[in-house]
Amino acid sequence: MKHFTIKDIADKLNVSISTVSRAFNDKYDIKKETKELVLKTAKDMGYHPNPMAKSLSKKRSSNIGVVVPEFINEYYSEIVIALQNFLISKGYQILVMQSDEDEDQELMNVQTLINNMVDGLIIAPTRGSKNMTYYQSKVKEGYPMVFLNRIETSIPVSKVVFNNLKWSFFATEHLIRQGYKKIYHLSGYKDLSVSYERIQGFKKAMKKHHILEDNYKIIETGLLAKEGMEVIEDLIFHHDIPDAFFCVNDMVALGAIKKLKDNGYRVPEDVAFVGFTETRIAELVTPQLSSVKQPTYEMAKKAGELLLKQIENKNTPIETIVLNGEFTIRKSSVKGSTTDLL
Repeated sequence: MKHFTIKDIADKLNVSISTVSRAFNDKYDIKKETKELVLKTAKDMGYHPNPMAKSLSKKRSSNIGVVVPEFINEYYSEIVIALQNFLISKGYQILVMQSDEDEDQELMNVQTLINNMVDGLIIAPTRGSKNMTYYQSKVKEGYPMVFLNRIETSIPVSKVVFNNLKWSFFATEHLIRQGYKKIYHLSGYKDLSVSYERIQGFKKAMKKHHILEDNYKIIETGLLAKEGMEVIEDLIFHHDIPDAFFCVNDMVALGAIKKLKDNGYRVPEDVAFVGFTETRIAELVTPQLSSVKQPTYEMAKKAGELLLKQIENKNTPIETIVLNGEFTIRKSSVKGSTTDLL
């Protein structure tokens, strides 16, 4: 099948290419009858506009690049869905890539998206700051960019983040107020901003309630269920199971709970648990998991709004938006609860 161009339409109608172009772009300086004739002829010929050419002429692609670390945890899937819904309503499409928590892969993803002419980027950076020099150079060039969820203080870029310190403090304080004396925090990677902030919230609660250092630990675990299982296996081997765990996320908590149950422990009768980032699974397990919920839709919407501001106006000032969440208390952390009741 032949691919028709605007030149073919112009030749058929014996008009100039610029006349055809003005008709397609609904310019004021073209007669109504001429525009209608051009559009009808294009339709009859089966003409389809070249989106790349249109992007070049407008210097816009109406595409937004999104790079996230992974899709294993439900959190980023919710973020991507919310971003897509919001940006589509504003006339944009999103191109999504995941870095698998690998800095080299993240950089390749970003460069691929830029080479494909996305109008801007929303990035949840990986651990470390290897790519920050590159991002810094793009920001200096005026390239629209927003960081989501993970903070990198070394680069002047707009950010949308969650108040991890505040809500990890509340989650930990809940365990202390329940009367648990020995509490361990299964943290994420310490060089990841969200993990560091949750550690600080945990420490703040310990300090406020004068918990002795012998009665709490921070164990760098990771972000996956299997990593939670591995840490628990080691703690069981060393006969070092506390009264309660506060976990960096729900996946780590669920992995830890499974390993403890496999070894005869009961939750919460023997060990209590609080998770973070509230997955849908939190309500489906037995016992249901107490967890901190982050406002994924609002975070995505704010990130989209910040980016669109930059796309429309290169002189938009840098903003950091910090959002709050909810702490849902369920059976897994309530002293005196029994799985027999569930």
